[in-house]
Amino acid sequence: MIGMDLPTPLTAVSGLGLEESGVSLDVKRDDLIHPFISGNKWRKLKYLLEDARRQQKSVLVTFGGAWSNHLLATACAGAMFGFHTVGFVRGEEKVSNPVLAMCRMYGMELRFVDRERYRDRRGLFEELLQGSGMHYFVDEGGYALEALGGCAEIIHELPQGYDHIFCACGTGTTLAGLSLGLRQVGSTAQLHGVPVLAGGGFIAESVRALYPDADFQLHTDYHFGGYAKTTPELVGFIREFCAGTGILIEPVYTGKLFYAVFDLVKSGFFDAGSKILLLHSGGLTGIMGKHDLF
Repeated sequence: MIGMDLPTPLTAVSGLGLEESGVSLDVKRDDLIHPFISGNKWRKLKYLLEDARRQQKSVLVTFGGAWSNHLLATACAGAMFGFHTVGFVRGEEKVSNPVLAMCRMYGMELRFVDRERYRDRRGLFEELLQGSGMHYFVDEGGYALEALGGCAEIIHELPQGYDHIFCACGTGTTLAGLSLGLRQVGSTAQLHGVPVLAGGGFIAESVRALYPDADFQLHTDYHFGGYAKTTPELVGFIREFCAGTGILIEPVYTGKLFYAVFDLVKSGFFDAGSKILLLHSGGLTGIMGKHDLF
């Protein structure tokens, strides 16, 4: 589709203790798809946009926190492909930051709601409709059955032969789509998810609600205190990785994912000779909310 750099390349990573472990590691560079509709944000939005167009909807309505990569991606995609956009923001109306400023620049109407009201996203959507048939619901993070196909396509872009495939998890949509893709191509690769929220075991249920036959393993000990939480150890790893590879990662999603994989390498989790793939799911504007850590 216009403006999207696909298929995305693979980057081999060396150093950082990988040679001693006897494993090889590639990064699927979905961060390069687009500056603001990058990674799994585009993969999930692709078929949602097509569905909205097919239903002749003109307004995309979605949801996210004040630093949400998903809000920005939806705002940008709406501007590119001819949709108006409305974003319900979890938080106080006085919040102002660079991500929300860019959402507004792309024409998104922002509506701030408290956390209690935010939990009923369908209810907020219905209130907004008021009899209009032009609005299209896009759940937080792009969580939807329609998003599976776009995430499954990641697998179709890969060469065969990987033993392990890893992704970061927020809603579980990407993990579900990757599992579907592996089934479609008949791959025996083991799929792994790294939840970025505390108590991330719930993601298993979210994944299977989208794709009941999903086969994966969750690693729930790498949340570093919860969503958007960090520790000096995580920040130090991100600095070392970025400086040593030239691949930019951030502390909310990809930093936790990459830390988890390198920690598993050091602990001997993988057999010697294993070929590992990490999905870089983009979302690099998340760095702006944590820039003071670096």
